[in-house]
Amino acid sequence: MKTLAVNKAAKTMEKNGKGARKRATSYDVAELAGVSQSAVSRVFQDGASASKEMRNRVMAAADKLGYRPNAIARGLITQRSNMVAVVISKMTNLYYPEVLVQLTQHFSERGVRVLLFALEREGDTATVIEQMLQYRVDGILTAAMFTPEQLRTLQNEDIPIVFYNRTLKDQLVSSVLCDQQEGERWLVDELVNAGHKSFGIVEGPADSVVSIERKTGALNELAELGITDVTTVSGDYGYETGKECFAKLIQKRGSPPEAVIAANDVMAIGCIDEAREHFRLKVPDDISIVGFDGVGQARYAAYDVTTVRQPVHRMTESAASMLIERIENPELSPEKRAFSGTLIRGSSARLRSDDS
Repeated sequence: MKTLAVNKAAKTMEKNGKGARKRATSYDVAELAGVSQSAVSRVFQDGASASKEMRNRVMAAADKLGYRPNAIARGLITQRSNMVAVVISKMTNLYYPEVLVQLTQHFSERGVRVLLFALEREGDTATVIEQMLQYRVDGILTAAMFTPEQLRTLQNEDIPIVFYNRTLKDQLVSSVLCDQQEGERWLVDELVNAGHKSFGIVEGPADSVVSIERKTGALNELAELGITDVTTVSGDYGYETGKECFAKLIQKRGSPPEAVIAANDVMAIGCIDEAREHFRLKVPDDISIVGFDGVGQARYAAYDVTTVRQPVHRMTESAASMLIERIENPELSPEKRAFSGTLIRGSSARLRSDDS
């Protein structure tokens, strides 16, 4: 019997070496190793029980035949693709490469692969709904908003969804986010207590929920503190937009404000360069400029941006865990986890601590 199995294996290997390749199957491995097909499946399945002797025999046979398990075929059996969709907007900001790296790592540690869907703008989610359904992803982690109709379509397919750094206020959804408005209140409090009385706000894209929350937090706190000299211009999170928006602020006001609050660090850096290069303003002596996110570039000595740093590692780990939990247990109720950021007092702004 063993000789027959070896001969069959030899024929498989011979075919594998010729023009029309025949892939070795788990059946071939089972025959050569002298075990059942289910034993082969257990050896290649994470967490499944298999003795050391059986594992060694199966792996030796698999190596000899050049066998690799077919993840797609396995998914047809288990009804799981072991893939999750991650949806982001290209317009978001430079913070998300770090987020993507960490999300991919967290999912990979759980044997799950990431299928990335990058949108031109956050409002373009309609272009990816059908694609995600066709790929039969097990779950969706999105850094872009879905309309109620899109959300119902996905929920009707029993696909769990976790929102990253945004949520829906009028619907029960799972989300992981940084408290944007709290961070903006910190920045405004510091600036006002340092004596700033006129403000410019550089907001992000109109369809960015994060930008809306940051602007709302800043405006509400300024109003609460009795500051009425506030001018707002709109950007798209990019560096060039930051420069353009700073020039628009000056044109709109007729003179520079005492402080500028940018929706993210990248636009804050653009504002700093424009203030220095074209308006000959000293930062922070003539004008204070703050951002939000805590990106690496904001720490460069030339900028040293006052900002709020988001706890990326904790947020990505929490988001990945939350989605996996709901893939494995669809009955779990929606959950929202909110994290506070960390105020970073850089040299791009005069803050109350500077005057103490």
